[in-house]
Amino acid sequence: MVERPRFSLLIWLAILMSGSYSIPLYSDTLISQEISNFRIKGLEDWGEKSFKGNTSYQVVDLDGEQVLQALSLASASGLYKKHHINLKTTPYLNWRWRIENRIDSGDEATKSGDDYAARIYLIIDGGLLFWKTSALSYVWANAAVKGSTWDNAYAGKSVKMLALRSAGDATKKWLTEKRNVYEDLKKVFGREISTIDAVAVMTDTDDSGSKVISYYSDIFFSVD
Repeated sequence: MVERPRFSLLIWLAILMSGSYSIPLYSDTLISQEISNFRIKGLEDWGEKSFKGNTSYQVVDLDGEQVLQALSLASASGLYKKHHINLKTTPYLNWRWRIENRIDSGDEATKSGDDYAARIYLIIDGGLLFWKTSALSYVWANAAVKGSTWDNAYAGKSVKMLALRSAGDATKKWLTEKRNVYEDLKKVFGREISTIDAVAVMTDTDDSGSKVISYYSDIFFSVD
């Protein structure tokens, strides 16, 4: 198991928020906001942060569609994209994902079990006070019950984990997600959060030392 510093995840989230990010123009007719378009843009505007080694991220053709492939072999790194989202305007996050195999990593609420075949972070900028940076992470859990939430084992209550999929869900099959992020944030943090400032994806197996392959389709926010 890799012993990451307690606040390394928070520091990463805070650092990636420094500098500029995309601020879309809003109008009454705005119905969606694109986060990724792998067919046309590839990984343009996405940065990468490594905790241990590098998960291999690349755009590949899978069944005639350009999607993001993540291959982790005892590694932990994530891709992130800065993009300001007004959740009062476009509260729903949409994407599809699939995993080719499961991870046997134990209790996700512990550091030794903090590995995921697939997860998506939504990051709220804490400004100059990096410890006020927070995030919600939708995860494909290994053992946790679907719908359950817990504090991240490394970052504590500043990063909330929410299990959308778990061991009972099929591998090698695309599954579609649509989440009301505004409502999810209010539920897990107990307060209203109307904007997010970045989106990240991460597939990691550094704690279990295992191998996993997963895929992510295009990610976008919508009105409904």
